[in-house]
This record gives sequence, structure tokens and C-alpha cells, in this order.
Amino acid sequence: MKKLTAFAVGLMMVLSLTACSSGSPSSSSTPDSSAPESQSQSTPSSELASETAQESETGDGNTLVVYYSATGNTEAAANYIADITGGDLFELEPADPYTGEDLNYSNQDSRVVYEYNNPDERNVELVADTVDNWGSYDTVFIGYPIWWGIAAWPVDGFVEANDFTGKTVIPFCTSASSGLGESGELLAEMAGTGNWLEGRRFTSRVSEADVQEWIDGLNL
Repeated sequence: MKKLTAFAVGLMMVLSLTACSSGSPSSSSTPDSSAPESQSQSTPSSELASETAQESETGDGNTLVVYYSATGNTEAAANYIADITGGDLFELEPADPYTGEDLNYSNQDSRVVYEYNNPDERNVELVADTVDNWGSYDTVFIGYPIWWGIAAWPVDGFVEANDFTGKTVIPFCTSASSGLGESGELLAEMAGTGNWLEGRRFTSRVSEADVQEWIDGLNL
């Protein structure tokens, strides 16, 4: 009887130890315990990726694409140039923006027709005519629509306000039918400094392929 009792007690102890042993792994490997470490390791990587993307968008700072766009066509070309060259963008914005009616060339009383007929009125004040870190740029693209065979005059204020010494300056324009004409040469004369290259005219339906072909030919 004592042997049976001892055997029963022993069997109960074995079963108890077995149960304790099988429960310990689940209590020691809590999923939440590794989450903070995993997050702390991944956060810097994501921040680094974001910073790298921003650097890629702004390029190395050596190329600047300056433009005035009346209807969006020149802006499209400027964006293509910036993407291809890795350059920075700078939009020229008149302090008194042109409205659709202001740009109505068929209306002899419109603002743009009045300014064309009165050259003294073409001095368009800009929101900003200088660029931060101007000295860091060695290549400057300047874009504009063609108005009556010349560069749209809102770009004049920028050209007059800056010293282009030591910079390569490349004009580009958009138009429905007019060519580049002497617009680039006239801006170069206005600037009086800089190495101005021959520019390029794009249609109002400018494509990235058109811009890429032109940029490739510049051998910058």
C-alpha cells in the first residue's frame, strides 16, 4: 500500500514538472518585447531614404532653372530641364500677376497689349528677383514665352538684377508659332555678363523627349 502511495505521489510530481516546463517558452518569448528594437532600427533607415530622395530632387546645386510662365507651357519645359539636369527651380512671379484677360492679345485694351505698345510700362515688379546661394550656380537656364518676337518682359527684372559673371547662361522659350528670334541675344545684352549660349524654342506641346535631346546636345 505504501509502495502504491509513493508511486502515485511520484507520478504527480513528474506530471507537475512536465507541465511547468512546457509553459515556460510562451511566457519568455513575448512578441511585443522585440517590437521597440525593430522600430528603433528601421526609423533611421527610413529617414535616410527620405533625405536621399530630397537630395536627388535638388541636385548638386550647380544648375539653376529660372522661368516665367504665363500659361503653363514654359513651366512644363522648365520642370523637364530640372528633372534631367538635377537642377533647382526658381519661378519668376510678377507682384501683380497677369490674369487671363490681361493676356488677351486680341483685346487692344488688355494689359499685355498696353505694355507692348508702351515699352516704359514693361518694368514688371517681381515677388523676388534674386536667388539664395546665387554664387553656387555655374549654369543657369532662363525660360520664358515669346511675346511679339521677344522674351516676355517679366524676365527682364531678373536679368537686370543679377551678375552672371562666370556663369553659363542658356535661354529657352515656348511659343505656338514664333521662333526664338533674337530674344536670347537681347537678354545677353541686357545682362552684360555671363557666357550666353544659343537657346532653344519649344512648342506649346513640349515633351520630355524633346528636352532630353536638347540637353544631350549641350554636353554640359
